[in-house]
Amino acid sequence: MRPLTARRLVTAAVLAVTLPGAASCAVGPERATPVGAVAPAPAASASASPAAPVVPARVPETLSFTAKTLDGTAFSAAALAGKPVVLWFWAPWCATCASQAWTVAEIAPKYRDTVPIVGVAGLGEQKAMKEFVSEFELAGTPQLDDRSGALWRRFEVVEQSTFVVVDRDGRIVHQGFLDGESLTRQVDALARG
Repeated sequence: MRPLTARRLVTAAVLAVTLPGAASCAVGPERATPVGAVAPAPAASASASPAAPVVPARVPETLSFTAKTLDGTAFSAAALAGKPVVLWFWAPWCATCASQAWTVAEIAPKYRDTVPIVGVAGLGEQKAMKEFVSEFELAGTPQLDDRSGALWRRFEVVEQSTFVVVDRDGRIVHQGFLDGESLTRQVDALARG
C-alpha cells in the first residue's frame, strides 16, 4: 500500500464525502450507433520490422481501432488482439473514476502482459486529463485521448466510469460499473484463463 501524501489525504476525504451520494458521476455522450469516426487499425504487414509487435492474423472488430494517447503517441488496439483487454472509460472530474484510479494503478502493472488495461479519457480538457493521470500514478498504463468522444460512441458508453471487458476472442463480456474488488477479480480470472 502506498503512503498517503497530504494531497492524497485531501483527495480521499473529498471522495469519502462525495461517493456515497453518487452511484456514478453523470451521463456522458449520447448513446449512438457505433460510428466509423475512429480510424480502422492498420492491417498487419508481412514486411513489418522485427521490432514491431506481432499482430495476430485475425483482429476482432472490437479491437479494430487506432487512437492517440494523452502524450500524443499512436495507439493501435489491434496489437492487443488475442488477449483479454479492459477498456476503462473515465473523466478527469469524476469522483467515482478517481476512486477506481487507485485500483487501476495498483493492478495494471501486474497484468500488463496478460490483461492490458487501457484508459479512455473523455469529457474533459487534455490538461485536466494529464493531471488526473499524474495524480493517480497511471502513466504506466496506456491512456487514450478521446476528447472527441469517438471511442465512447463506438462502444456506446453513456456514463463514466464504465469498464468494457473484452475476452481473448474479442467478445465484450462485461460493460458497466465495476468497483475495485470486482475489477480485480475479473482481471485475475481473465489472466488465469
